[in-house]
Amino acid sequence: MFFAVLLVVLAAVLFGSASPLSKSLLNGTSPFQLAGLLYLGAALGVAPGAILKKRLTPIWKISRKSRGLLIGAIACGGVLGPLALLFGLKIGQASTVSLWLNLELVFTALLGHWLFHDHLHRTGWIALSGIVAASLMLTGGGGRAAVGSGLLVALACLMWGFDNHFTALIDGITPAESTFWKGLAAGSVNLGIGLASGPYIASWQTTGAALLVGVFCYGISIVFYITSAQKLGATRSQMFFSTAPFFGMGLSALMLGDEIRPLHLAAALLLVVSLAILFAGKHSHRHVHRSKRHEHWHQHDDAHHAHGHPGSPEGIGHIHEHEHEESAHAHPHLPDIHHRHGHEE
Repeated sequence: MFFAVLLVVLAAVLFGSASPLSKSLLNGTSPFQLAGLLYLGAALGVAPGAILKKRLTPIWKISRKSRGLLIGAIACGGVLGPLALLFGLKIGQASTVSLWLNLELVFTALLGHWLFHDHLHRTGWIALSGIVAASLMLTGGGGRAAVGSGLLVALACLMWGFDNHFTALIDGITPAESTFWKGLAAGSVNLGIGLASGPYIASWQTTGAALLVGVFCYGISIVFYITSAQKLGATRSQMFFSTAPFFGMGLSALMLGDEIRPLHLAAALLLVVSLAILFAGKHSHRHVHRSKRHEHWHQHDDAHHAHGHPGSPEGIGHIHEHEHEESAHAHPHLPDIHHRHGHEE
């Protein structure tokens, strides 16, 4: 348990560090080229695990539906999201941008409610309103640059909201595999656009630093998060991981000299309260699972994968094709790949 908590905290520290570190690198390269390097670095970060486990499924071998979802995740989460974030970072403070990244939770929840059959409870609406209010507070006193930066970061979070839902519905590959393909494809696209639109201006030091930020802050951070989620469960892991923006704010002050104003502290407090309300909310009701055969990453200590594997520990996640018989039960759940049902109220 302690090791799993340590891993998810390290994942939050690494991911939270991405904004201030990327801000420092923008002086030596363009947003397009930096976005490409960061995501190529992410692919490098997850590649060793996939190769060592001999598990790297080619894109053309997954189902047509999952291939379409992966392409959508690459476009939204790998190409457009990072670009919007870096352009926002270019004109805004890294400390403020770090806190704005909590808007990803807002857009993920709203898109889930409106488009992906996710039920949003009353406490969820209250929590999301608090996050939006905190984000609006952070634009106060910053002038036109703060508003422009805030809109760009909000666009990035919207793109990552789509990415989260697309990725959650992909069958046939692990989260690490989807991260590898997203990093390789999106990184190549953005770097290619950057090279086509102007000369490569990054020094070898900046290039190396950008790849390392991608390896650790995006690639290894995701590996740590997935590993911890296998032990702690998705909800508890996400609670720890949601501290990432606060680590980013602290590092921005230490590394870049960003001033932490009373407004930042007030917004951070409102965010903490809102996140606590969000994770405290429970959604449970009797629901029916139709019979289905599919392939995706899963564990056998949940309520949906009763098939056994002799000699394999229950808490270890793996991937293979399996069949679900029709069942009906009630338990707290999220809108994952097994819970895409409607709600009458």
